[in-house]
Amino acid sequence: MTRRAWLVVFTLVFIPGLLLSGCSKITQANYDKIEMGMTYQEVVDILGAPDEMQAVMGAKNCVWGKEPKIIDIKFIGDKVVFHSAKGLS
Repeated sequence: MTRRAWLVVFTLVFIPGLLLSGCSKITQANYDKIEMGMTYQEVVDILGAPDEMQAVMGAKNCVWGKEPKIIDIKFIGDKVVFHSAKGLS
């Protein structure tokens, strides 16, 4: 492959991938927007869909992110009742 072809491949494949990997919504600023009583949809509007979710009898435990950056939010009746974060600062 010519040098020019490699440059085109790099530009079209690697640069967008690098830019998208830096667009995480798992930030301290977004965590600070989460408030008690918010609905599940309001939280999803801020953080996106959770990476993990367990739902049992009207309660949800949702986790956003992966180690070392995690946001953990618990919902009862579709409202935030507890939230915590690890590794954001």
